[in-house]
Order: sequence, then structure tokens, then C-alpha cells
Amino acid sequence: MQYLKFAPTILTKFVINTLYSLCCLLFKVDSQRITFASYRSNQMTGNLLYIYNEMKAEFPNKNYHLLFKKFDSSLSGKIAYFLHLVKAIYYLATSRFFIIDDFYFPVYAIHPRNGTEIIQLWHAAGIFKKFGLSTVGKPFGPSQEYLKHIKLHSNYSRVYVSSKVAVPHFAEAFGMAEKNVFPLGVPRTDYFYDREKMAQIKERFYSQYPELKGKQLVLYAPTYRGKSHYQEDWKSPIDFSQLKEKLGGDFAMLIHLHPYMCAPDLTDHEFLYHIRNEFTIEELLTLTDLLVTDYSSVIFDYSLLVRPMAFFAHDVEDYIKERDFYLDYQSMVPGPIFYDTTSLAEWMKQGSFDLEKIKAFRDRFFDYSDGKASKRIVDHLLRKVE
Repeated sequence: MQYLKFAPTILTKFVINTLYSLCCLLFKVDSQRITFASYRSNQMTGNLLYIYNEMKAEFPNKNYHLLFKKFDSSLSGKIAYFLHLVKAIYYLATSRFFIIDDFYFPVYAIHPRNGTEIIQLWHAAGIFKKFGLSTVGKPFGPSQEYLKHIKLHSNYSRVYVSSKVAVPHFAEAFGMAEKNVFPLGVPRTDYFYDREKMAQIKERFYSQYPELKGKQLVLYAPTYRGKSHYQEDWKSPIDFSQLKEKLGGDFAMLIHLHPYMCAPDLTDHEFLYHIRNEFTIEELLTLTDLLVTDYSSVIFDYSLLVRPMAFFAHDVEDYIKERDFYLDYQSMVPGPIFYDTTSLAEWMKQGSFDLEKIKAFRDRFFDYSDGKASKRIVDHLLRKVE
């Protein structure tokens, strides 16, 4: 029965492994080929984009290839994605570096050949909610039976993280040696040190939303629930109508949802603005005066700006049972925790924020705060800097 349960996974692994072995027989590793791959998005963003731009600037003659295909769980989407994976297998077999930023199934279905390194630039900074092998036995995580067929997060050659504090936890999540986890920074955070880019984004934002000039901007960025791509429509635990009534006209709420989350448009053009694809999460963080989240790792990015944040943790006990955290949630988060809309609104209106706590949090989870993470990582990969 267990075999039947995992039959699709076993079959997919067999096909990938067979195609990969065939590619290894027919083609050599191209020492100049660097492939960037993700199924989080149809275009390159975040850590991959920053590393790609740095590599292109420093090493323009390398052979770069991009593989971006957002997963669609419909039947036609699965067929299209399988065809995409066939192409990915070829590049996985022939690239010197194969660079990803999330779960990527083909990587775990093969035995990588000599001459290829698989680089993980995990999309989340710091250490917050558990992921990978740290969630085995939890409802969110994989089962021991599944791992007998596919060892998730295996075969990474190097992983790059924000600080030494994060190293043992990433090693646990990926089942790898700590010596291969390097605390050189998070590439996308370089954006927070580029004043020119931030000024340009601010200008573009207010040209698109001129009615928001002069308002206090609050960003609500909750983490997703459930199993990645298989999402029901999201429902906010915050009562936005009540929040609007209590805060008055001086505030506006921006909503940014995780790429895997689904929701109808929530914009009312008076208080609530559902930002979908016009601005990245990094851009929105630089625009806002205050962050409200629950368990999202954007708190690490936002701490670099040393601005106040609050936590709306209405289901924290359930979340601990489902997934859990690496550190104690109550003592770790650098801002007050709320469970109802009224108390959150009162805190926001009061405007008494502890920025020293934010600074201490930043210094704990970032070994470098200089905007040069991309350069450090590219140097480490291509100049053999140890």
C-alpha cells in the first residue's frame, strides 16, 4: 500500500533519473555554464536576480541560462511543467553551477555528477519558522516514508545564509554539513543599501498612487498556510473595516501576499490597497512606515531599515503544532504580538515604538549590513574565496 501511495513520486523520480543519466552519457559538463532555476515565478526575482546581475557584471563571458516556470497544479499545468523539467534535467546535467532559491524536485531525484555544483540561495532570510527536514513528523512536513523514496533538500553543494546563528538550523533543514553553509549574506537585501533605486521606486509608487502621499503606510504581509501551491482563498484574520474606522484618514494599509497565496482583490481605494505584481516585497518594505505580519521571514529584511513591526498571531498555537519555530516565538520577535484588531489599532495610533529592539534583532541575524552580499557570494563561487 505504501508503494502505491508514493507510486507517482517513484515514477517521476525514475523518469528524471533515467533522463539525467542519459544526458550525462551524451553531454559533458560545460565549465562556463551557469543555470538559474525556480518554480516560484515565471521571471527571475529576489536572490537569484541579484546574483545573476552581479555575475553578469563581473563575468560577462560565462554561459548563462534561465529556467523559470511557476507551477500550475491543473492537469495541463502539470503536463507543461513536466515538459519544462525535461529541459531542466539537461541543464542540471551540463551546468557547472545550478543555482536555485527554493524546493526544486529534480535536484533530489538524481546523483549529481562530478563537475556540477548545486547552489541553494534560500528565499527566506534568517531563521524563523521551521522548514525542510526540520519539519519531519509535523503536518506541514514530509513523512519518513516519503523520504525513503525522495530525500528532500539533498545534493546541495553550498548554501548561503545571513549569519552564523542560522548555519546549524539550515544544516539541519537540508541534512548537510555545517561546513557547506556559508554566512555571507542574503543577496536581495543589497537593495536596502541602494538609495538611488529606493528613491526611484518611491517616485514610481506615488505617481501610481498619488492619493497616498502624506499618509502613514502600513504593510500587511502574512505568511502562507497549507501546502505551497495548493491554496484555498486567503481570508484575513484582521478586520480591515474595523481597522479603517479606528485609524482614520491618516493611515493606509497595503497588502502583499506570498506568491503561493490566492485571494480576490481587496482594494477599496480609500484605506486598503492589495498590491499584486506592480512592486516586489523588497520595494514595498522600503516604502512603508510600519510592518504587520504573523510568521513571515520578511521581518529579517525589514529589520535592516530599523522601522517598527508588529505581529498578529491569532493562530500561533495551531501554527506551532503544524510547523513550529526554530526559536521561541514570543521572545524572538522584535515587536509586540496582537490577537485582535482593536489592540493592534490602538498600538498603531499611539506610535510608541522600540527601535532598539529592532537594531538588536538585525545585528543578531545579519553578520554583514553593508549591501555587498551579492559580491561576497559571487566571489566565493567564482573566485574561490574561502
